[in-house]
Amino acid sequence: MNAQPLLAYIRNYIDLTEEEETILLSRVNSRKYLKGQFVVQQGDVCRYENFVVSGCLKTFYTDQEGQEHIVMFAVENWWTSDLGSFITQTPAYYNVQCLENSEVMQFSYENLEQLYQEIPKLERFFRIILQKAYVASEKRIIQNFSSTAKERYLRFRAQYPQIEQRVPQYMIASYLGITKEFLSKLRHQLILEQ
Repeated sequence: MNAQPLLAYIRNYIDLTEEEETILLSRVNSRKYLKGQFVVQQGDVCRYENFVVSGCLKTFYTDQEGQEHIVMFAVENWWTSDLGSFITQTPAYYNVQCLENSEVMQFSYENLEQLYQEIPKLERFFRIILQKAYVASEKRIIQNFSSTAKERYLRFRAQYPQIEQRVPQYMIASYLGITKEFLSKLRHQLILEQ
């Protein structure tokens, strides 16, 4: 189990003693997934909060026509799950699927609740990262309402250059809420403008 990326990430927010790190690691599992495997499937209860050690994953909703709507990508040092399902232990709205072979550190709902009791400062840690995720989500909603497709694409490229190189263009188009044909035209236009 390669726990160092997780511990390094946590150290950005809180300090844990060696004993606390040992307790934490006793309550987390390492799991490897192959490209194409699902970590969470729509309709199932999300059992784990996942920290990405390696790989790339997408979170998406599939509508009644079978159309995918990508809401998030996750790469190294990011968290992914269907958070609403995880917190409420009810069926998931989203799928989380591996776009590459991936390794994640998983916290089950029960183990996380135990960790909050055993190491109270972990509750503060998870509150901070949830607050950051909420703010980022709110910001994205506002930007989607108030930005052109070109502005959204340029912002995506600037914020997530490591993702653009790792996922197919049609998935980026889905994330941006545009067609792959329109994204292709945008990219061509940007090349001409250089």
